[in-house]
Amino acid sequence: MKYVELNNGVKMPILGYGVFQIANQAECERCVLDAIEVGYRLIDTAQAYGNEEAVGKAIKKCNVPREELFITTKVWISNAGYEKAKKSIEESLEKLQLDYLDLVLIHQPFNDYYGTYRAMEELYKEGKLKAIGVSNFYPDRLIDITQFNEVAPAVNQVETHVFNQQVKAQEVMKKYGVQIQAWAPFAEGKNNFFNNETLKEIGDKYNKSAAQVALRYLIQKGVSVLPKTVSKERMIQNISVFDFELTKEDMDLIATLDKAESLFFSHYDPQTVEYLTSLAR
Repeated sequence: MKYVELNNGVKMPILGYGVFQIANQAECERCVLDAIEVGYRLIDTAQAYGNEEAVGKAIKKCNVPREELFITTKVWISNAGYEKAKKSIEESLEKLQLDYLDLVLIHQPFNDYYGTYRAMEELYKEGKLKAIGVSNFYPDRLIDITQFNEVAPAVNQVETHVFNQQVKAQEVMKKYGVQIQAWAPFAEGKNNFFNNETLKEIGDKYNKSAAQVALRYLIQKGVSVLPKTVSKERMIQNISVFDFELTKEDMDLIATLDKAESLFFSHYDPQTVEYLTSLAR
């Protein structure tokens, strides 16, 4: 496993396992146990996913020492604000059966996210959080929260895949020392992702799948990735991306797939913002 060093010196696996949309508790627990068994050490969950308890049970059952695991959760919009956020993070710790979290992110830049960040800073200084950061923060919001807080975000988790490579956003993150992390690195299969001819042709050279090529591309670009699957076989495939390296020609070819626009949502769309903020009520 390759690790990246965050801006506070904490080391984070560059590849992790995400549990988004695994609502069934038993299935989620099984998936996390499978992921840890095959070598994953970063597990990414969130308050909004509704499966923190299942992740916690898996962590308790696995035979891997706590200090070898990197556990992330995220504060949801409805828990924004200093008091609510602090209470919700304590609740997340209880659900996950942990004494500390390796990373806590603000899930969306809505509601009183400044109050949320103050609570996270406080818990960070107390040692209950090893690192803090944000998710879905576009460059303007990221610069804002970085400029006016004592502790700079360590991570910004954003939609990143070969069709939306976040080139300009990553430049801003690098400027401010923020590690980019990809949610939906497979674009959730959109645009016929797994049958993309460019990815498949490159993969044939290395005896790798389109998915493995896509993950390797992001990793070589310095992007932390969170592939999600409920299949143990695919978990193994997704983590088997450290035994080959793409050439400059490969990288340049994959770069041409970038359309630089979201396949999911935009915070610049009023209807999207109305929908997301309505979830907090």
